[in-house]
Amino acid sequence: MLLKSDSSESKTSSNTFIVIYIKIMENEKQEFTITVYTENQVGLLNRIAIIFSRRKINVESLNTSPSEVQGIHRFTIVVVESREVVLKIVRQIEKQVEVLKAYYNTNDEIVWQELALYKVLSDEITEKVKVERLLREFGARAVAIRKDFIVFETTGHREETNKLMEALAPFGLVEFVRSARVAIIKESAGFHEKLKDFEKTKPGIELVENEYLGQRGNVFTM
Repeated sequence: MLLKSDSSESKTSSNTFIVIYIKIMENEKQEFTITVYTENQVGLLNRIAIIFSRRKINVESLNTSPSEVQGIHRFTIVVVESREVVLKIVRQIEKQVEVLKAYYNTNDEIVWQELALYKVLSDEITEKVKVERLLREFGARAVAIRKDFIVFETTGHREETNKLMEALAPFGLVEFVRSARVAIIKESAGFHEKLKDFEKTKPGIELVENEYLGQRGNVFTM
């Protein structure tokens, strides 16, 4: 009987530990990438920005671009927050009429890149550094070469673009700019496939108004 009691207590303790661990992970802040598929409507960006500002959440990066589906745009938003807070934000974003679907992912669930440009004084960089070696070391390339300055370009993660900025700083770095993040979700068949499946659905014999109303989660869930 004592052995059974010890075993039961051990299982209870283990389950309690797992629950506590999950709650800690949900409340722990980390970097999330939020992907939003929307119709291209005026004013939507402002309304999405308000969702973050009301919660006093700083947006680390924001990119908008066309998606693989004609007429559908894609927002890529980077924030540092807990999973619980990010989930609430995503649900709030999906309440916007023009939003078709929103996803959130950690960095290990996506493939992402950022582009950076560096403007350096020509005299400084050519006299003190071998340009070819610098380009090879950081995977950069010269996109503009003028008599007074050279502009380098590289792509990568933020840590990689920061390293090149630090390397160029002693050699007449005049300007530095980095683009917003662009990201692809690894475990996804693509939003295009979801739309094609939706379009293949055969209509009923009788015309029914708002046939798919309330089924967005089923149609657009990856």
